[in-house]
Amino acid sequence: MKTYTFAAATAAMGMMGTGVMAADDVTLQLKWVTQAQFAGYYVALDKGFYEEEDLNVTIKPGGPDIAPVQVLLGGGADVMVDWLPSALAAREKGAPIVNIAQPFNKSGLMLTCLKEHNINAPEDFPGHTLGTWFFGNEIPLLSWMGKLGYETDGSEGGVTIQKINFNVDPLLQKQVECATTMTYNEYWQVIDAGLTPDDLVVFKYEDEGISTLEDGLYTTEENLADPEMTDKLVRFVRASMKGWKYAEENPDEAAEIVLENDQTGAQTEKHQKRMMGEIAKLTAGGDGTLDEAAFDRSAEITMEGGMITKAPEGAWTHDITDKALN
Repeated sequence: MKTYTFAAATAAMGMMGTGVMAADDVTLQLKWVTQAQFAGYYVALDKGFYEEEDLNVTIKPGGPDIAPVQVLLGGGADVMVDWLPSALAAREKGAPIVNIAQPFNKSGLMLTCLKEHNINAPEDFPGHTLGTWFFGNEIPLLSWMGKLGYETDGSEGGVTIQKINFNVDPLLQKQVECATTMTYNEYWQVIDAGLTPDDLVVFKYEDEGISTLEDGLYTTEENLADPEMTDKLVRFVRASMKGWKYAEENPDEAAEIVLENDQTGAQTEKHQKRMMGEIAKLTAGGDGTLDEAAFDRSAEITMEGGMITKAPEGAWTHDITDKALN
């Protein structure tokens, strides 16, 4: 079983041919707990792809009480996984963070509704309560409601937006008629609770044209100004994308690797294999290079949602992926 810290076994000879150089340390802070959402990194760790790049990588799981940007800025990590809206909001507030790679090129965000409430199209939303996570996750939903012309305060002709925790209990308990879910996680929690796809109506944000970039890799401007750190980040991104492509091609094995690294024992084989199958759809076709048009769309949606007040500048770079992938 692999541990979170993988000590590189290979040695490289120094310029004079007499010294042994230690592998370079890189610490990654995840956005959430250990699960197949982050399989590419655990695969790169397990398969020795980081080792091949002379890297000693530590992967830190996230959770409800962990703010990746704070860990990054506090020096507890060299790179983090985050969604673009929350990263842009942090940057506008003064956090000098920059997107250096984008392994996910599609969004897994959905709004899942109980069919019994007769919500079959966006025009059916008024008068209903829509539950969503906050901390930046609510931005696409707020932007969508704005585009539809619906107030979100429960007033006449509008909807009520209700903050919910990161579970589907409010939907199952009918405290909300619709709830935010991910294609790879919470949707299947609803199914596992006993409902069937026929009991549900889902709206994929990708299909509605309101998706924002998810699960990008971010570092600080200070790191990008340091040649030694940028060299490590180039090698980290190259190995990570190798891990993601391996995970896409070997989803069941990737899920098993994730399970080996889940020190909480909270994950199940069934759920992780199913999750990995869905995650592979979100990373497929990409090589980690951020799509500028997708960034601009995401930034616009983030502004429409009220999380930032102006178009961001300097919030992404191709320098790392250009060197890593070419």
